[in-house]
Amino acid sequence: MSASDRNRLRATFEEVAELYDRARPTYPAAVFDDLAELGRLRPGSRVLEIGCGTGKATVDLARRGFRLVCVELGPSLADLARAKLRPFPDVEVITAAFETWEPGARRFDAVVAFSAFHWLDPETGYRKAAEALTPTGVLAIASSEHVAGRDSFWAEVQEDYDAVDPREDNRPPPAPEEVPDLLAEMEASGCFRALAAPRHVRELVYTAETYIDVLETYSGHRALDAAVREELHRRIRRRIAGRPGGRVVKTYLTILNVGAVVPRADGLRDARRSG
Repeated sequence: MSASDRNRLRATFEEVAELYDRARPTYPAAVFDDLAELGRLRPGSRVLEIGCGTGKATVDLARRGFRLVCVELGPSLADLARAKLRPFPDVEVITAAFETWEPGARRFDAVVAFSAFHWLDPETGYRKAAEALTPTGVLAIASSEHVAGRDSFWAEVQEDYDAVDPREDNRPPPAPEEVPDLLAEMEASGCFRALAAPRHVRELVYTAETYIDVLETYSGHRALDAAVREELHRRIRRRIAGRPGGRVVKTYLTILNVGAVVPRADGLRDARRSG
């Protein structure tokens, strides 16, 4: 994805901040258990979150007693996060682009990103995350992917995509085992040593209306011409409503990619900074 496309698409979430907060799912509790164990985090640990959005993951992090600094690009998204996180005095939400934001003298025990790291240029993202960490800190990148499950709807609905917005990448979701982790990419950055990438699969049930709400928050759908998007959603809504019970079951795979920062003594981080 080009930088211009990346910047254009990631800005679409700001258009639907309240819908995003209402429609998007949170993350399984086991993901936060993995983060605490692999990152050796405890109450009081300092955590930097990249792209907190409306706080879909931040609330769970705050409940674990972490001291949080969250950097969010969208002002409306950040405002919703601040309102939601008001009960937690150790949470700071900063409206800024992570690429240009500077932590100053602050260093963190973990840098985390939930469905947000892919919006950064990888080289910049890994370098800045490493520079924000203590020598024993970790980077944790959580991704949430739609994968094949027991519901045949996701193969059938490709007819609607092909009819309204035909393109080569219209295809059913992949099997969970076909989705790669990011550990090799982390190590290739020169900034991190791969630790683990635990996976969690879960199912969520949607009605026609609740699923259309989710689609309205997807950057790819929001980038469509308005008339195309409306027709596509009309077809999908009708397809779901016509099923027995008017429900679909969507299977999500969440991968938590965790890497330990390469110690400064190895010279790799300093070499990247001087280069």
